[in-house]
Amino acid sequence: MITKSLYYSALMALTFSSGFSQDKKQQDIKSIKSMCGCYEVKFNFTETFSYPKDSLSYKPSETKHESALEWVELIEDSPNKISMQHLLIVSDDMIIKHWRQDWLYENTDLYLFDKNTSWKYKKLDKKAVKGQWTQKVFQVDDSPRYEGTATWVHVDGQDYWANVTDAPLPRREHTKRNDYNVLKRRNIHEITSTGWNHEQDNQKLVRNDSGKDVLLAEEKGMDVYTKVADSKCLAGQKWWKENNALWKNVRDKWQTLFERHKDLNLEAKVDKKSLYSLLFDLKPNATKAETDVIIDKFVK
Repeated sequence: MITKSLYYSALMALTFSSGFSQDKKQQDIKSIKSMCGCYEVKFNFTETFSYPKDSLSYKPSETKHESALEWVELIEDSPNKISMQHLLIVSDDMIIKHWRQDWLYENTDLYLFDKNTSWKYKKLDKKAVKGQWTQKVFQVDDSPRYEGTATWVHVDGQDYWANVTDAPLPRREHTKRNDYNVLKRRNIHEITSTGWNHEQDNQKLVRNDSGKDVLLAEEKGMDVYTKVADSKCLAGQKWWKENNALWKNVRDKWQTLFERHKDLNLEAKVDKKSLYSLLFDLKPNATKAETDVIIDKFVK
């Protein structure tokens, strides 16, 4: 028999747990949205270890130290989804649409990178993602790049999210290297007093058709985002106002493809042109029908 005291104790525990969960979620949201704004970014990558079969002929990747000004626009803000578009500001007259990151709360649908231009759909159990956020990262043409789910951590003055997942070759290497076809990424997004850091510990893998991996090399990445006045990124803000309708059409098309919940295989090029180059050539007033036709050509 359940006594009144036991009943009320259970009810209070449930109420406390629910309140804690909501407070934690709001803290997560604050951390995620804090990555928006204007940033001076330093991109740093260096190869740390290599394990090639022929070490005499192996040439490690060059160490990279690059900098940029980047505007991160909040394009969707709902209780369970936050979407942010990154824009590189080369000059007032030259803005490059960069990567996009979506954050979904307790998401159960993942597209996991396989190799080359293929992604495998995976359905997760609701219990496995309780309290977690999925980060979905998209390429400059809004096609998928990589996804992973994990819990935001706020403890001892630290504020971060960490996950390991597979990804295609980074843009800095995909035209220079063909000796590996998968980058296993350990991504850490850490909020700091001056902005945020994107730290990476990556493995360069050779994956065969049966799914067997051979480790070729490892690398360290540290992208440091230092917050500056939003006024320094006015050119990016202006560009997005003029072009956001076009890219919403592109995102909407991809969403219809993702909602099929089927494996996704894409063409690398169509008529010797990449998807991003065809989309970048469009005028801001291009119709959804135009963008749909272009994307459909790349879906196998």
